[in-house]
Amino acid sequence: MDANGMIEPELLVATANDHGQINFRNRAWKEILGASDDPWIHLQADDRETAARNIQEAASGTLVTHALFLVDRPDRDQPLPLLLHFVPVMSGQGHAVSITGELLVEPTTWTESHTERHRMETLGRMTMGMAHDFNNLLSGILGHLELWRQEDPDGAKRADMHLNTIERAASDGADLINKVQKYIRQESRSTFGTVDMRALLVDCMTFTRPYWYNEPRRQGISISFDMLVPELPSIRGSASELRDVFVNLILNAVHAMPDGGRLSIRGASSGKHIRVDVEDSGTGMTEDVRTRIFEPLYSTKGERGTGMGLSIAAGIVREHDGSISVASAPGAGSTFTLSFPVATSGKNDEEPEPRRRARAQAAPGADAVSILIVDDEAMIRNVVSQLLQLRGYNVYTASSGHEAIRILETHSVDLIFTDQGMPEMSGRDFAEQAHNRWPDTVIVLLTGDTDLSVDQHVIRRVLTKPFKIDELIDTIVDLV
Repeated sequence: MDANGMIEPELLVATANDHGQINFRNRAWKEILGASDDPWIHLQADDRETAARNIQEAASGTLVTHALFLVDRPDRDQPLPLLLHFVPVMSGQGHAVSITGELLVEPTTWTESHTERHRMETLGRMTMGMAHDFNNLLSGILGHLELWRQEDPDGAKRADMHLNTIERAASDGADLINKVQKYIRQESRSTFGTVDMRALLVDCMTFTRPYWYNEPRRQGISISFDMLVPELPSIRGSASELRDVFVNLILNAVHAMPDGGRLSIRGASSGKHIRVDVEDSGTGMTEDVRTRIFEPLYSTKGERGTGMGLSIAAGIVREHDGSISVASAPGAGSTFTLSFPVATSGKNDEEPEPRRRARAQAAPGADAVSILIVDDEAMIRNVVSQLLQLRGYNVYTASSGHEAIRILETHSVDLIFTDQGMPEMSGRDFAEQAHNRWPDTVIVLLTGDTDLSVDQHVIRRVLTKPFKIDELIDTIVDLV
């Protein structure tokens, strides 16, 4: 029972060996998943395979968290959602696996306020776990793109358009996860940067090409896309959020032309403002729809729509001190007009020339700098290691805090990049031990987690995943 008198759901606990055999399960586990020799008998078929795979991953030393499963129970009409964590635990015979979990349902004795609170707390925990996992995945994607460009510049140049689109999509995904994490941390918006509107619109056109070009042609229809945007003055804003706005408008325009048609984007400057028109020749809107189109939860797509796309888009435009309006009539298509203030002079986002030169080649003296990478994700270790080695640094890698300690005992290291979410010893715990024994070694935390709080006497800097090689190089140059 918690401080508010709520009866908390009982935690499911089990242990397994590295072959997947369950050695122990508590009463809550038996009540939900049973005591059968098959520990996953009540899971759906796909989930059984996933659970077995998660045990194998944990037995090899990889932490697997926030795995969602559906439990079929004969006394329930609907499957029960179950959140499980698979944690590697060292034993005499290697890695055992500790499995803990909780049902994402509420006891019938709870009041409505208790139920809502529990749902929001559960959603928050799931969101933080998924954010960490997504950031690791995006780090791998962006890291391999950088490796391709450095190891095979000619091949990368031939595929430049596709690589740029993949990189832009991954970066925007990272920005989206970062916004969720900032909301959970209750942080304010970061400072806007300079945005090249024409380049941003070209990115949106490229990114949405499968929707307005490939898919319509597969269906035997045609949608033409005219980009009529000259060079425009820069504006201040969030490029990822503005891309969300224009991608949303383009996709809405495609949906409004089920029989094909014409889509165009026009841009113009009027001194203190720039204007962008997104026009389609689709079905158009009635006056009633037009006046309500930016209202939250209002949708013309029936069950396929949430009614949030244009409402969120309008909110983003307002946050940029801009405006958005629409002109439309049934059968006459629609034109969305957006206006943004031009960036004031005096803003300079250019980085110093010496730092750009240092990034373009191996940093002077890099061969005398030793770096230790500590991360339980092999993909992250390998990507970061290869990127830094290409810049001339000496690099050691470790998959856990314990392994990193052993390396530090036999090798001199100038800087440590360590992950936070590792089994057995977290990044913060490892940093504390390493700092106590080697206080002159610089420690930097690499994390996809939502919690960024650190003891700055121990951890000198925090870099959030996904990161780029330039951020790592800047950190090394600044701190070593």
